[in-house]
Amino acid sequence: MNLMKKMLAVPAAVLALWAVTAQATTDEAIAERLKPVGEVCIMGEECKGVETVAASAGGGARTADDIIAKHCNACHGTGVLGAPKIGDSAAWKERADHQGGLDGILAKAISGINAMPPKGTCADCSDDELRAAIQKMSGL
Repeated sequence: MNLMKKMLAVPAAVLALWAVTAQATTDEAIAERLKPVGEVCIMGEECKGVETVAASAGGGARTADDIIAKHCNACHGTGVLGAPKIGDSAAWKERADHQGGLDGILAKAISGINAMPPKGTCADCSDDELRAAIQKMSGL
């Protein structure tokens, strides 16, 4: 019987220690875990923190190099499906001659051309950002 008491005492002690550490959790830690992850905003009503979220999501102004690296390089870096390669001025100039210069290429980039979807993979790029990326890739 003495052995049985010893065998039951060890798990009881472990359980007691676990209970003490579980109780040590503070109200602040519980509140942090339970706080909402977002907020619903209704059009026409003020929504606190939206400007901050929008600014941090955008990360500020994007450079042509940022856009090329994130959105253009996958196809224009290797020439996938006939896409003019970055830095191949002759291919870009030929395309510009057939499409009305840099403005024509920009128009095709905005609306999409061949296998390239509208605005490539950068749906949130402005026209000016796309123009800067095209100029950087093409050298035009």
